[in-house]
Amino acid sequence: MSRHARREVLRLGALAAVAAALSASAASAAAGPGPARPRVPRFPDAWFPVTDYGAAGDGATDCTAAVRAAVRACHDAGGGHVLVPPGRWATGAIHLLSGVDLHVAAGATVLFSTDPAAYLPVVLTRWQGIEVYNYSPLIYAHRAHDIAVTGRGVLDAQGDNSHWWPWKGSGQFGWEPGMPHERDDWGQLERWGADGVPVAERVLGEGHYLRPSFVQPHSCRNVLVEGVTLRNSPFWNIHPVLSRNVTVRDVTVECHGPNSDGCNPDSCEKVAISRVTFATDDDCIAIKSGRDRDGRRVGVPSRHIRIEDCLYLSGGAAVAIGSEMSGGVSDVLARRLHLPLHPDLDEAAVGWILNVKSTPTRGGYVRDVRVTDVEAPGWTYVPFEVTFQYAGGTGGEHFAEVSRLSAARWRVGGPCEYPVRIRARPEEPVRDVRLSGLDFADAAQPALLQSVNGLSVHDVTVNGEPLGGQS
Repeated sequence: MSRHARREVLRLGALAAVAAALSASAASAAAGPGPARPRVPRFPDAWFPVTDYGAAGDGATDCTAAVRAAVRACHDAGGGHVLVPPGRWATGAIHLLSGVDLHVAAGATVLFSTDPAAYLPVVLTRWQGIEVYNYSPLIYAHRAHDIAVTGRGVLDAQGDNSHWWPWKGSGQFGWEPGMPHERDDWGQLERWGADGVPVAERVLGEGHYLRPSFVQPHSCRNVLVEGVTLRNSPFWNIHPVLSRNVTVRDVTVECHGPNSDGCNPDSCEKVAISRVTFATDDDCIAIKSGRDRDGRRVGVPSRHIRIEDCLYLSGGAAVAIGSEMSGGVSDVLARRLHLPLHPDLDEAAVGWILNVKSTPTRGGYVRDVRVTDVEAPGWTYVPFEVTFQYAGGTGGEHFAEVSRLSAARWRVGGPCEYPVRIRARPEEPVRDVRLSGLDFADAAQPALLQSVNGLSVHDVTVNGEPLGGQS
């Protein structure tokens, strides 16, 4: 059986396990209103098949112009659905307009070009928390409202060790000495952000090597991504930026390339992520709000985030906050999360359940984060972590304020290094941490708690013994 087929069998089995394993806790997890749900866009019952505009589903014909014509016609008609029917459809960048649902039908695969020129001209984007004009994300919208990507089809970016991924500059992803890589461009962008260079002057794109995100609504409202499968992204998969009312549900994200984050709300308000299956090599969900001086300049937080009933087959953290969180993050509720055991897939492991990560250069804040009702029978590195030393960062005077974190009803059955690890500084302690109803069955080390003020521990066991300091 192929690795993909085995993963699908395991995914379906794990989905069934979610309902069985968590049914008892779902009622208690529903207590409390949580963040308000975002508004979901609605569309007129008007359909615009891309074949009416010259597209051919043979996997070879360039359908970029046809798709763009269908999007424009749909928008001009007052909104509706741009239909991608069964077939294999080759295209470059797709730019959505207000009122447009890109509907990728079951049996359809959209094959995105691996030619960087297909993502020019450059557009305004955010790359690891710093604003820049760069290659267009593969599906992009700017200042649009009521937009969607839906259906049961596949969006395939075709990233691999020969396309996009070598730009990371790692031999693991196909890079060899003498090949181009992103490090110089990333260093330049960091300097632009630190020096306050006007955003209009921060132009990369052609001749440069910062990989584009897959799906990015930028400065949009009322956004829906539903049902589709995303594969082989160049970079982050679903990356809403400065947007409001974002719903991501019933989506599958499959990517084992570099920086393959699944869903990263970035300075967004009112976001719901539910029933999403993640198989990535990086964080499954990472909540962000800009990086260092540039993030503080923009100053827009991510807040009112709801995460429910997600399945984590592999990745870094199930839920990460940061490391780019200089604009602040607050009011996050994650519940009914399932991290299944997959002994047949060596990449099927999730390092953290909750990872709040920052450096002394970030600033910002993280407040009011709740993660409840977690089933994790497999390996995790550190299930609950707060660190100000992400990626070795130790210098700087802009510590984030981290307060009011809670974890309840976790069952962590597999081995881990530390069950809980919080490493803060005395000058900026982590405040008000509540741990309740947690069971860590196989921890190599005891909990590590440095500079925590207001710790509440109730019914927490590590290797069968109560964690000290319980109330």
